[in-house]
Amino acid sequence: EEAFPGDVVGLVNASDLRVGDSLYVGEPVEYPPIPAFAPEHFATVRAKDVSKAKQFRSGITQLDEEGVVQVLRDPEFGDQAPVLAAVGALQFEVATHRLENEFNAPVELTMTRYRVARRTDEQSRPALRAMQGVDVLERSDGVLLALFESVYWLERLENEQPELTLERLVAEGELRAES
Repeated sequence: EEAFPGDVVGLVNASDLRVGDSLYVGEPVEYPPIPAFAPEHFATVRAKDVSKAKQFRSGITQLDEEGVVQVLRDPEFGDQAPVLAAVGALQFEVATHRLENEFNAPVELTMTRYRVARRTDEQSRPALRAMQGVDVLERSDGVLLALFESVYWLERLENEQPELTLERLVAEGELRAES
């Protein structure tokens, strides 16, 4: 059959497709990636019922792919208690509601003490992880984020140890400048 841009089509067995994928014939269509938001709220999420672990993981993956929240993981702990990162608390409410109602995976959400995040790298990771009030987690796209309990501690660290990689996240500069 034939379809044109803007047409709505139905696909059978399209389990490899994700939200935001482009379908094409011939030359691949590539768009620049949508920048990830700069999270300011962080919460640990756990499945209340361990027998729902598969639904929990599936739901977390889909919410991350859709951009509802960013999912951060500690490679040492895996998927048991990922950290959700969001711009505002409403995103946590949406994520919790969808996990419980769409994926049948009741969850427990616990706010963390983290207040600000910076992009970092593998070379800086050991030094940052050794510090109190700092944790380094991995986003689903492989980016490492250093999470800090206080902006003061981050600023002090940036001044005292400039060799560490601590890059601002997209849109954070504009958000901080307005507050």
